[in-house]
Amino acid sequence: MEKSHTWISMPLCMMYSAALLGNSVLLVTIVKERSLHEPMYIFLCMLAVCDLLLSTATVPKTLGVLWSLSTQISFSGCLAQMFSIYFIFVAESAILLAMAFDRYIAICDPLRYTAVLTRSVVGKVGVVALIRSFCIMFPAIFLLKRLPYCGHNVMPHTYCEHIGVARLACADISVNIWYGVAAGFLSAGLDAISIAVSYVLILRYMVAVIGNFTLSFIDDT
Repeated sequence: MEKSHTWISMPLCMMYSAALLGNSVLLVTIVKERSLHEPMYIFLCMLAVCDLLLSTATVPKTLGVLWSLSTQISFSGCLAQMFSIYFIFVAESAILLAMAFDRYIAICDPLRYTAVLTRSVVGKVGVVALIRSFCIMFPAIFLLKRLPYCGHNVMPHTYCEHIGVARLACADISVNIWYGVAAGFLSAGLDAISIAVSYVLILRYMVAVIGNFTLSFIDDT
């Protein structure tokens, strides 16, 4: 699709510009407005930073490929890009989980909200998200470095991803495949399940509250 690269790059460039502008405005607004210095908005701030970093780690290089400005990348640069993408993605997943927990406490146990989600707790959640992301994704670098690369060196994507790089090797990549599956399940997989459970609990609580209110209204009438 080389002949269409210019047309493909236009919406991609517009979306990247919108992401930069939207997230930057959100960050500036939350930082300047003291009334927004609450756990929910701090988590939203973290999410905006992750969105900025994730899009910046992928889109500029993709645009370089589409515009034929930079169609090559060093092996070390490829590993750095891959690590950045997955590191930020896993951290973003953890922040989404923290936001779901924040909503659960705010709705189901509002009287304890300020006691549970203090600024110290929010800061620790951010640190834990970064440490977990690093511990999950750092081994992938060594799993790729140990492989011998003696075949072609053309990536089938506009950015570096784990299995895409591993398939360039002329050796068995079963360990890489299984590690990728395990890492995905232990990060985004478990986070998605936990988020779903939290919103099911919120929904059940709201149904119970509405049911009790309806019964009380019927008794009063």
